[in-house]
Amino acid sequence: MAKVVLSGNEAVARGAYEAGVHIATAYPGTPSTEILENIGRHYPEVYAEWAPNEKVAVEVAMGASFGGARSLAAMKHVGVNVAADPMFSFAYTGINGGFILVSADDPSMHSSQNEQDNRQYGKFAKLPVLEPSDSQEVKEFVILGYQISERFNTPVIIRLTTRVSHSKSVVELGERKEVPIKPYVKDPAKYIVMPHHARLLHRELEERLKKLKAFSEATEVNRIEWGNREIGIVTDSISYQYAKEVFPDATVLKLGMVFPFPDKKVRELAAAVEKIYVVEENEPFIEEHIRMLGIPCIGKDKVPILYELNQKRVREAFFGKSKREEIDISDLPPRPPALCPGCPHRSVYYAAHKLKLTVTGDIGCYTLGTMPPLDAMDTCICMGASIGNAFGLELAQGKNFSKKMIATIGDSTFIHSGMTGLAEVAYNKGITTVVILDNGVTAMTGGQQHPATGKTLRGETTRKLDFVALAKAMGIEKVYETDAYNLKEVKERLKEATTADEPVVIVNKGKCILERRGEKFVPFAVDAEKCIGCKICLGLGCPAISFDKEKNKAQIDPILCVGTACTLCSQVCPTEAIGEMEGK
Repeated sequence: MAKVVLSGNEAVARGAYEAGVHIATAYPGTPSTEILENIGRHYPEVYAEWAPNEKVAVEVAMGASFGGARSLAAMKHVGVNVAADPMFSFAYTGINGGFILVSADDPSMHSSQNEQDNRQYGKFAKLPVLEPSDSQEVKEFVILGYQISERFNTPVIIRLTTRVSHSKSVVELGERKEVPIKPYVKDPAKYIVMPHHARLLHRELEERLKKLKAFSEATEVNRIEWGNREIGIVTDSISYQYAKEVFPDATVLKLGMVFPFPDKKVRELAAAVEKIYVVEENEPFIEEHIRMLGIPCIGKDKVPILYELNQKRVREAFFGKSKREEIDISDLPPRPPALCPGCPHRSVYYAAHKLKLTVTGDIGCYTLGTMPPLDAMDTCICMGASIGNAFGLELAQGKNFSKKMIATIGDSTFIHSGMTGLAEVAYNKGITTVVILDNGVTAMTGGQQHPATGKTLRGETTRKLDFVALAKAMGIEKVYETDAYNLKEVKERLKEATTADEPVVIVNKGKCILERRGEKFVPFAVDAEKCIGCKICLGLGCPAISFDKEKNKAQIDPILCVGTACTLCSQVCPTEAIGEMEGK
């Protein structure tokens, strides 16, 4: 068969295709986003959709499993928190068609708000966890996952990490195996987890775990690679690659299935080597299991618990600082994150900063509103929390405090988990102002569709959610739409909304500038004769604007500037020194 180079996420998509998966669902979240994008782009045999959030994604895929279809739900690690409610009960009911949940964890928090280790979910929910270490294994483990799922009547978790998801390696392609959809058979005792049924289902789950543990002991994905028996390494996921590079001659127990844990394999290793090192990222999941067996090992007393590992960190953990000459990067200029030139969210944060508003924020690229010089965000916790946080502050500090406060939330995030927060405010008589930053796409993860874009994952036209009508249906009487590139309008609406004695929703509309590729923009320039060096334009935090200290003048980079698509800098300039000046 052909061999190709695939990322881990691309390999999940390929594995789903080859495994005969029928239905795949997800909510986009780095580092998992490309899984569904690749299924939708390359494998029309698989129905693929963006769900409003991870809970719904799991519930749809679960329903498909009940209906006899092989299904898959993909999300980043914190998305599993949202999906945990149905997943824990799904462990009780078991499956009809095979089911896999892909959790893409993010050690070092490259694009996440925490560093949770989702191996713990396998133990907590009592579900088998597979951990591939490269793209070939990713594909193979997806296929294996469906075999385990259907053999043992269980959902299966496949845990990736950022490096497994995004790094590329050679994958041998196979053919698709067409798996017929099983008939749906009405079975209330299996699928209705009311207490009487759930008690019996829990007993079945415990019996299933015993069988899964026996499988974990026997499967080749948990294997001992014999070498020098002075040291035995126990490792998993991408850490396996690092451990093999640092300890090329050691005996290694590679764990591809970390739960249920293969106790006998570890005992076999311990009997054959002088000492055991555990190399794993984040939590001491493997180490704790080994210690519970009464086997001494060296793990987190040497290997860092914080952030992702690499060859250098593993080597230094055991052998100390390297004497190799390090590359000096001290002279590299800092590159703090910033909203893109022409970002439609900039006007709200600039106005909020000028109005000295407290801003409860949310998860999205607009979180960058917290960075200088905008300095316009006070909280950011999880998807949808901005509205609940704002109302909680109102309850604690009083309605006068709320009149100097707004909650900002993106369009996709509002659909994900902001609607219930808005219902909370309306129902409990709050006066919180909610600003929906509607840029017409799920921008932070690369421009995916959602229910308010009017397009499906495959680009088909569909029903479009109306934020204004939705807010009014929830009981919000004052609902406004603002033009994100009209700074005066944005500022006036914020003033009006935050002084009202009732809840207000502002839908700030402006298409993501990255989604406007192909449009012709005329960049702006600074007329040096008119510029007085006041630096007001710098307050926008636009990466295209800088300041020449020697000339005491602002300047605009024409390569970065989107000029006529935005115009905010010209709106704030007191001397009209900024505008279209082609040829100057």
